Formats: sequence, structure tokens, C-alpha cells
Amino acid sequence: MDDDAAMGEVFLGREAMADGLSRHELRRWYRPLFRGAYIQKRATPTLTDRAVGAWLSSDRRGIIAGVAASALHGAAWVDDTERIEILVDDRRRQSGLIIRMDRVADDEVTSAAGLPATTLARTAFDLGRHQKRSAAIARLDALMRAAPFSADEVTMLMQRYGPVRGVRQLRELLPLVDPGAASPKESWLRLLLIDNGFPIPETQIPVLDGYVPFAFLDMGWRHIHLAVEYDGDQHRTDRPQYVKDMRRHPKIAKRGWEVVRVIAEDKESEILAAAYEAWLRRGGAEIDKMARFTRTFAPVRSFGRNRVA
Repeated sequence: MDDDAAMGEVFLGREAMADGLSRHELRRWYRPLFRGAYIQKRATPTLTDRAVGAWLSSDRRGIIAGVAASALHGAAWVDDTERIEILVDDRRRQSGLIIRMDRVADDEVTSAAGLPATTLARTAFDLGRHQKRSAAIARLDALMRAAPFSADEVTMLMQRYGPVRGVRQLRELLPLVDPGAASPKESWLRLLLIDNGFPIPETQIPVLDGYVPFAFLDMGWRHIHLAVEYDGDQHRTDRPQYVKDMRRHPKIAKRGWEVVRVIAEDKESEILAAAYEAWLRRGGAEIDKMARFTRTFAPVRSFGRNRVA
């Protein structure tokens, strides 16, 4: 096998040896990604490479699912080192793989990046159940932003499979999915506000200069002109964008908006206190403070149905 041609190519070792590659050459020039699946030693595997390796390792019987499937569908914020979830009838564990033996119907499988993967609806169904709550909403937001899925189709899957593990969380999160979230931290911040009694905020709110938007606020409530924004690392990684953002702040304030700015170092209690004070100052209705500040009690959550603690 030619080295240049092999760079980044993932293959089954037994098939390459059947085509003439010696065992010595396999061990010298290639390294395993998963059981039986190899890649050139100098290559840095992408998530797609690793998904291919996982599929080949399943003897081409597995279905890529979960976070990896969301990435194959175009969702952002998935690292190349993310563990690959695969639906396969095989209990053997492998490092770097999450083996799931969940049921999957034929109409829940599609092709993504040339691999068998769960459909958008089935991917969302799995993300909302298998991820932790804040991670789940971030993954669902990212999938909806990249490749909009049908909430009705996800609901049909919930009805199809009944009270499976994690379905209650999925049922709570599904009405909150918002493609306007531009980062996992924005998804986390939005969920923090909702879980602590704030009305569901609108995302990507345009601020106009005449009829032309000059800024889009991360999230907020138009009726009281209050926004909450997560300030990421752009002050270090993208200085021009940071300077641009700083210069737009006075223009936003002149149009009657108050903005609560959140940074990574802020504690949840500090974020909620600042948001609540601004909410009241802008004329917002009272919010249950017990749910916001008492860590002994679970936050009050409202999802368009009866509240649950």
C-alpha cells in the first residue's frame, strides 16, 4: 500500500494483508484505531476517520449514533477525540467507543458522510436521553442549528419506545431546543435561566440602527429590553472581534437595552443574582427566589406543563 495514498485512509488490517500487505509492514507503518481497523501512523485522525474505524471494526454492521452521528450530520462543537457511539449487537468493549445495543428500526437509519448513521430524529432522541442535562441541550441546539430535525418525529420515537431510560429528560428538553444558541455555553446559560424560573428567553435578538441590525444579542426578553450575553474567549483568540463587540455596547445601551454579561469565571449564584436584579429593575415579574438561590432544593422547572421539582 502506497504511503501517500494511505495517509488518513482507514482500513481493516486483515483485508489489507489479503491484498498483499505484510504483517511486518502493517505494524511498522500503521496503528490501530479500533479492533482490526488501522490508519497510517503519521496521520491525525479526524472524527470521521474514527467513525469509519468504528464501523469497520463492527464488520460493517454498526450504526454511528449519538454525538458522533450529530457531527456527521454537520453539528459543531464536537472534538475529533470524542468517543464514537455505535449501535451494534456486540457486548465487547473497546477504548474510545461507546457500544449501545439499543433497538433501532430501519426508518431510523440513514447515510451521513458515507456511513450508516442514525437519522436526525433518532440522533436527537439519543442525545436527549444519553447526555447529561446541560450537555444534552447544547448538543440538541447544535444539531438543530446545523440540520433542523422535526420535534414531532422525535415525539413519535418517544411513543414508539415508551418509558426507556432518559426519555423523561428528553421530553422536558425537547420544547427548549433553540438553534439560536451559538455555542454550548450559550445553551448552558439559557437552560440555567429557565431552570431557575425565568421565562424562556428569545435568542439572537436583533438590535437595529434604523432598519438595519448592527448587533444580535445572545438571549433576552424584548418586552423589558433585557439581554444576557455570554462573553467567551474572543478577547484572547479574536481581538478584532472583541474590540468590535466593546464598541457596540454603548450603541446597544442607547437603544434602551440593558445587558447582563457573563464570563466563565462567574458562579451560577452570581449570574442568577445579577439577572434577577436586572429583571426586577426593568419591570419583570417576581421570580421564585427559593428555586434560584437555595442549593438544598432542586430548581423549579417549567416546560409548558405542570411544574416539577
